[in-house]
Amino acid sequence: MSKADALFTDLLHAQRVWDTELPDFDPATAPPAPLPLFHTWFADAVAAGQPEPHAMTLATADADGLPDVRTLLLHGADERGFHFASHATSAKGHQLAARPYAALGFYWPSLGRQVRVRGPVLRCTPAESHADLHARSTGALAAALTGTQSEVVESVAALHRAADAAWERAQAEPDAEAPTWTRYVVEPAEAEFFQGDARRRHIRLRYRRAEGGTGGSAWTRELLWP
Repeated sequence: MSKADALFTDLLHAQRVWDTELPDFDPATAPPAPLPLFHTWFADAVAAGQPEPHAMTLATADADGLPDVRTLLLHGADERGFHFASHATSAKGHQLAARPYAALGFYWPSLGRQVRVRGPVLRCTPAESHADLHARSTGALAAALTGTQSEVVESVAALHRAADAAWERAQAEPDAEAPTWTRYVVEPAEAEFFQGDARRRHIRLRYRRAEGGTGGSAWTRELLWP
């Protein structure tokens, strides 16, 4: 092992998790469907001061079945599913067009909690996508107007020029269109709630939607070994 590798390994092994008191979670008290529990846990994360509790990982697969993952922001969670947005021409947009199925992951370390979601992905209507973009900040609109997401840019200077121009346009035209901006929704087929425990007696509660089922009664709940 090189000196650099040894230093990194020592640093890695020195890290600790959950050096604070964690909340209890009794799965017997969980609601019959996952959405109310997600809303409660999200509110708990906000109240605990968790930075960016709406940040989540999105995992997709390309046309060859190779996995990909990135971090982005949750735009909504309702009876339809979990919402996010991106350009349809981005890498994730192309992957979802080829394989419209995804997994989401939320991690709130201040509470020792994770939520995992898997299911098919649907594109929302153009009107919903337009409303999604213009409900956000000027910076978000400017970002959506900057370049072609996921494609090669020749230099940082070119990026800065395009970004500055996009900012100016976003400020001057707050209703500017970004035609490829698309709101997506993950319809959960499974949702798992993980509550960490300092003694490693982690609680994992999984919801699975019954075949063809809809509504709260369509879910089955089961505990998983950590």
